[in-house]
Amino acid sequence: MPHMASEIIAFVLSVSGWVLVSSTLPTDYWKVSSIDGTVITTATFWSNLWKTCVTDSTGVSNCKDFPSMLALEGYIQACRGLLIAAVSLGFFGSIFALVGMKCTKIGGSDDIKGKITCLSGFLFIMSGLCAMSGVSLYAHKITSEFFDPTFLEQKYELGAALFIGWAGSSLSVIGGAILCLSLNDSIKKARINYSYNGVKSVRSAHTSRQDQNNNRNGQKGIPRHFDKNAYV
Repeated sequence: MPHMASEIIAFVLSVSGWVLVSSTLPTDYWKVSSIDGTVITTATFWSNLWKTCVTDSTGVSNCKDFPSMLALEGYIQACRGLLIAAVSLGFFGSIFALVGMKCTKIGGSDDIKGKITCLSGFLFIMSGLCAMSGVSLYAHKITSEFFDPTFLEQKYELGAALFIGWAGSSLSVIGGAILCLSLNDSIKKARINYSYNGVKSVRSAHTSRQDQNNNRNGQKGIPRHFDKNAYV
């Protein structure tokens, strides 16, 4: 029962992390910048993996999609690929986790289910690492431009999507690591405990064999018509 409870907790953590990572893809605020002035001229610039937008003080947003994938900067293409890979790995990890968990009735024997659960944990770990790499790469680009004195264009700050991505990737890695430990528990349960009786020498084996022969001969020499009360 404790092993099943740990699998359920790990599954909840992993799926929660996968959902958070998936929610970062359509999230608008990956990087944010604002120009503060009077109420009329205040504007907020923000951007994500798909478009860049500006919102004025009245709440009206004007967005521009990135024109071509081949014309994008390298870090945006890398972040897109890493985040899409993280979502895909987390999806397959969720399916394998449902098959391999002890609380489900599919997947075969406990040994096979333990291996499937370990595979799902590995997929969740890879999903979390991909998401963390993509988010960290995007954040590194923002911070390097912000603290670069020679960068004269508009500077941005870290958006909410980056923090959501870090949280989701951390949950996926933690949950996946707990799921991987289920294989170790299955191996421990399947291990057979053998009793050690010691190594017998040739002399002790010969002595025990001779004693058995003497007892057998002694039992043959006792007349059958005498019982245990014959000499009383």
